[in-house]
Amino acid sequence: MGSPLNVATAGHIQIWTINRPDVGNAITGLDIIEALEEAVYAANADTEVRAVILTGAGRIFSAGGNVKDMADRQGMFGVDERAQRRAYVAGIQRIPRAMQRLEVPIIAAVNGAAIGAGLDLAMMCDLRVASDRAKFAESFVSIGLIPGDGGTWFLPRAIGWERAAEMTFTGEPIDAATALEWGLVSRVVPHDTLMAEAERLAERIAKNPGEALRMAKRLLQESQAGSLESVLGMAAAMQPLAHRDPEHADRIAKWRTEPR
Repeated sequence: MGSPLNVATAGHIQIWTINRPDVGNAITGLDIIEALEEAVYAANADTEVRAVILTGAGRIFSAGGNVKDMADRQGMFGVDERAQRRAYVAGIQRIPRAMQRLEVPIIAAVNGAAIGAGLDLAMMCDLRVASDRAKFAESFVSIGLIPGDGGTWFLPRAIGWERAAEMTFTGEPIDAATALEWGLVSRVVPHDTLMAEAERLAERIAKNPGEALRMAKRLLQESQAGSLESVLGMAAAMQPLAHRDPEHADRIAKWRTEPR
């Protein structure tokens, strides 16, 4: 069995591919959780990385939890309530915490179904580009569960409370066109062009100075929960660092010589 997450680097862009098509690219196993954590750590440490694309191998982005393991009461699904609570904290909840620590912009290239925790994983990304074959469902209630991985935090921030409530309370899927109308994704493209479109978007991001990108992302994250004063304070502390960045000096020098 190969790695549960394939990481490929081209220039300033990394592509992370969930490589568990035999189980619908499920993300509940410790192997994929640890692989995502390691990928985040490595991208943060590598200042050459300026953008990441996350996608799934095969026809599915991610089906979320491993329903077969649930049905068979395997692993964390076969222990008592107290142990299961600890297993969520020490297991799948590590993914949203890791994704929030990723310093560079990340694009979800949703190549197929994004279901349950798979939808929530896409929502943890900064941007989402969808294949016209994609579908999305916050499906937990349909099997008598709740979003245990932060979905109720991420989804309303992207599409608003009422639409998040509709998806959460019905568990029903929406297609790619509806996802675009609701603002869940930023664009829908023909399936065969998905990765090319995601890479073009990543290139538009990665052409910009890396340190400025990382600081801009951190400010956007702070704006989700922090006050205006906290965002202004962080910006005032970060901007002098940006002014001293050699890439800023290079860009300004080029701007001075460009014809107007």
